Amino acid sequence: MQPKNPTRIVYIEDDVEMIDLVSLILSRRGFEVKGAHGGRHGLDMVAKENPDLVLLDLMMPDLDGWDVYQQIKADENTRHIPVIVITAKAQPIDRVLGLHIVKVDDYISKPFHPQELLDSIERVLTKSQTEEQP
Repeated sequence: MQPKNPTRIVYIEDDVEMIDLVSLILSRRGFEVKGAHGGRHGLDMVAKENPDLVLLDLMMPDLDGWDVYQQIKADENTRHIPVIVITAKAQPIDRVLGLHIVKVDDYISKPFHPQELLDSIERVLTKSQTEEQP
C-alpha cells in the first residue's frame, strides 16, 4: 500500500516570519507548505503548484488579498481550490464580509492558536473532499 500524498498548501503572505511559523506548524503535521511572498508571487505559485488549499493574507503591499482571491476564483484551473484567510483584520464586519459576501472557506484572525488553524484546515479539506465525491 502506497502512503497517501501529503496535502499541498500554498500560503500567500507578505511577512516572511509568519510564513516560516505557519510552515513549521503545518509541516510537523505532515502538510507540504510552500510560502509565497506577496500576492503576485502567490498567484504564480497557485497556478504552478495547483495546491489542495490556499492560505491567504489580506493586507499585502503588492496586491490586496481580496484581489488575489478574486483572481484565483476567476480562473477555471484554480477556482476549485479552497481558500482560508489568515489576517489581522479582526473586526466582525471583516469576518462577515469574508465568510458571507466574498464566500471564503474560512476566516482566521491573527493572532491565532495553532490548533485553530489545524482545525480549520481539517474542516475545509473534509468539506472540499465531500463536495468532490459524486
